[in-house]
Amino acid sequence: MSLKDQEFLYSVFRKEIKDRKIPLSLGKTCPVKCTFCYEMDHTYRKTFETPLTTQEHWDFIFKEIRSFPTRDSESWILGGNEYMEWTDLALHPKAMDWIEEFLEKTDKKITMFSVGYFDPERINRLAEKYPGRINFELSVITLGSYREQLMPKGPSVKQVLAVLDGPAVTSANFYSFGSGSMSEDAKKISDINKDCLLWMGCLTPLKYIDADTTKVMRQGKRFLPGEARKIYDMNLPNVQMIHTESDITAFLNRNKIIKTFDACELEKKDWIVMAGNVHRILTLFRRGRARFLYVPNDTLGGDSNCTTLLTFDDVAKRITNQRVIHLP
Repeated sequence: MSLKDQEFLYSVFRKEIKDRKIPLSLGKTCPVKCTFCYEMDHTYRKTFETPLTTQEHWDFIFKEIRSFPTRDSESWILGGNEYMEWTDLALHPKAMDWIEEFLEKTDKKITMFSVGYFDPERINRLAEKYPGRINFELSVITLGSYREQLMPKGPSVKQVLAVLDGPAVTSANFYSFGSGSMSEDAKKISDINKDCLLWMGCLTPLKYIDADTTKVMRQGKRFLPGEARKIYDMNLPNVQMIHTESDITAFLNRNKIIKTFDACELEKKDWIVMAGNVHRILTLFRRGRARFLYVPNDTLGGDSNCTTLLTFDDVAKRITNQRVIHLP
């Protein structure tokens, strides 16, 4: 690598580190190839191609990280880069070594995302050795019959359950895909780990998701209420959270949406931008108080209608003769 290329790479590292990210790279697109992955198209943000992280790269990254003061409220993120493509960094051959070094030589916390490729014995041993410093958010997705279709190259169910069997995993996310899917997974996970948070819900198909996966995701949405009821009736000891579709989330937060709208103090002729979920709320509760510029989520497409996920490109495509618009 030339000096110029190296300096550019290190500048990308610095950007990530400034945002409290640990910028490791597999040097390629994610090999897990989950069919529901939202990172199949990441043109919504500027990313840079980066090579496989070497020991030399890590030495630079770790030195930079150690120069930042430790704050109890902060956690350094492994697996959620902003300027680099998201991949399952547990697949990096040195990931566990560097995580252990991070924990041993700093007093900082770490948050990790993975579908479960970490060595179960080693990651749980580290959690025991450094209590309260590892926040491991495990993407279980599903343990049932849809797993092979949705995660053809994912870790085995046996591997995932072994990772769960210990103190490392702080939350496990999994979803509804049909009758008995989410509820059976909740029971199985809780039987193994009664302390991890159960993060559940359904997945929203976007425009680049294939037809078969889209069908399963939409099916999961239909079965979500019934699956949630089954889990409620189980009275599991774990803390539980349901991740709802944007329409439901908007309705549950309708008072905050209305308060934000009122605070804008708009005139009746003013244009205000929103996607479908907020448009439904304001049409119901604030009709005629301003002109609502409904903007489809064209960048994401599919079933997405979330206002917070609108891009400037989405808005630009919708503008016609408006001279001033408001984006609260």
